[in-house]
Amino acid sequence: MKQQANLIRAGQVIEHEGNRWTVLKQQIITPGKGGAFIQVEMRNLKTGNKTNERWRTADTVERLTTEDKDYTYSYTDGENLVLMDGETFEQFMVPTAILGDQAPFLQDNMPVSIGLVEGDPVSITLPPHVTLEIIEADPVVKGQTASSSYKPAKLSNGVKTLVPPFIEAGERVVVRTEDGSYVERAKG
Repeated sequence: MKQQANLIRAGQVIEHEGNRWTVLKQQIITPGKGGAFIQVEMRNLKTGNKTNERWRTADTVERLTTEDKDYTYSYTDGENLVLMDGETFEQFMVPTAILGDQAPFLQDNMPVSIGLVEGDPVSITLPPHVTLEIIEADPVVKGQTASSSYKPAKLSNGVKTLVPPFIEAGERVVVRTEDGSYVERAKG
């Protein structure tokens, strides 16, 4: 299906120069002189290589239709994630590289949604939030107020994030799987 380049969004799958690409990021740039263009960061679905491409906003690209299917993450087997279909209980293998920067947030028995193009997995969507434990947190600086700034902390999955000053090591917090940013203190 053809679409204008300025309608490209992260998570879409496009065909470009005979290859399938998943869009990671997009940004419309309006220079002071000349027409606007869209800058797209994308990953080749076969090789895993990333590239940046620019199109004028009026250009068209071939967008591939994806079918979303829900699975449950079971375990990692080498370079593949093993997922289970909740209805048929069949196992489905997906390359680990498809997760990209979200890999540390994958947890056992987590529900995930896989984007398929003609039966091939092209994207994986994790739940928007995950609860993790803080294993390291900088001490509070005297005089620092809760509204002034966040402090560095390390999550149990190894990802570094910023948390409010009142969060201590050992506490459980809710973070976004998209970028690891702090949402709230975990309840219970």
